[in-house]
Amino acid sequence: MHLTEAEWLAGIQFLTATGEITDDKRQEFVLLSDTLGLSMLVIAQNNRKPPGATEATVFGPYRVANPPECESGADIANGAVGQPCYVAVQIRGLRGEPVPHAAVEIWQADADGLYDVQYAGNTDMRARATMRADAQGRVAFKTVLPEAYPIPADGPVGRMLAASGRDVWRPAHIHFMIDAPGYEPLVTHLFRHTDQYLETDVVFGVRSSLVTQWHRHEPGATPDGRASAIPFYTLDHVFVLNDAPA
Repeated sequence: MHLTEAEWLAGIQFLTATGEITDDKRQEFVLLSDTLGLSMLVIAQNNRKPPGATEATVFGPYRVANPPECESGADIANGAVGQPCYVAVQIRGLRGEPVPHAAVEIWQADADGLYDVQYAGNTDMRARATMRADAQGRVAFKTVLPEAYPIPADGPVGRMLAASGRDVWRPAHIHFMIDAPGYEPLVTHLFRHTDQYLETDVVFGVRSSLVTQWHRHEPGATPDGRASAIPFYTLDHVFVLNDAPA
């Protein structure tokens, strides 16, 4: 068994098409790496964590540079569609110490399973922000409940998945990137515990430690001291950062 000329040409055409569809809003090569499991393999090899530290997972193709800077407690949805969701996280070190003033970047899809950059003609940054933790390592924000979504399947990666009979869905999640002096940077997700795609994530990004409880509440008082006329969700989580190498 050896590679035929026709197979070699098909591979070259596939890679060429992957490059042609890539632009400033769509990174098909990252998507290809993710769906082949290569991204997660590289992350696992280079982000080994001691017991108790939060696991890393895939970066994903939808992070953008220079997201809005917001104060903790802000509503970062900025018009994104979806049910209200209040998130409160604390950032700690391995010894339980709070990590003060960590830089925290957040990005996510909305109720339609779309990131802001996927909407044609949209120039607003929605459901993404950068904020700074307080002296106790705490960050809180209001956003919308993320939903599961299919990865873009209208390009060469989608054709590859269809040819191999694979699913195209990612379970609902919020991305976090956390950076603080003295600690290793962390890129990770928090996944909704009720999602049907946790076992079949197309980019192999789910880790059981990152599957978290998202609590539904009836209309009433919200964590920011206001009130919601519709049902809303809350998510509370503690991130544990690994020490930076000496």
